[in-house]
Amino acid sequence: MKAADESPQAAFSQFVRQVVDHARDERGWTVTDLAAHTRVGRSTVFRWLAGDWHDYPELAKVRGFCEALDVPVVAAFWALGLPDALPVGQSDRRRAAAEDASSVAADVRTIMARLADPAVPVAEKQLIRDMLRHLARRPDSTRTTQPASTRTTQPASTRTARPGSTRTVRAPSV
Repeated sequence: MKAADESPQAAFSQFVRQVVDHARDERGWTVTDLAAHTRVGRSTVFRWLAGDWHDYPELAKVRGFCEALDVPVVAAFWALGLPDALPVGQSDRRRAAAEDASSVAADVRTIMARLADPAVPVAEKQLIRDMLRHLARRPDSTRTTQPASTRTTQPASTRTARPGSTRTVRAPSV
């Protein structure tokens, strides 16, 4: 969660820095590329990075910035100190999702701080990165699988090892 003494400018600046760094690392984008893809001007991105603003950023620009980079907009709103900046009348589920995004943002900041901390051993940093890569490659857990009791069985001659495979699976001899 955001520290009580952290200003919205500092928190949003840190959020934008993480997003910009991720876009650079994952997509190879410069700030100019990022500005072109998000339709947020370079100078605006640099002001956000510097925390150089007195009035809150235009929420439409923040939304566009987040949407273009596949970042949850609630994370940006939370960094701005606007946890209630979601549409009026939203469901409890959306509010819970916003609160979850806030929790995730705090976890991400903690991880980023550990990776940036020179006192953390290189081996531990590598372990954190490996774990993050492993988690990122996991299949979507929201998909449900069919319980074994409801699966239909096929003769061994027609079953395949995996979808799309042409190799047949032989039933074990009993």
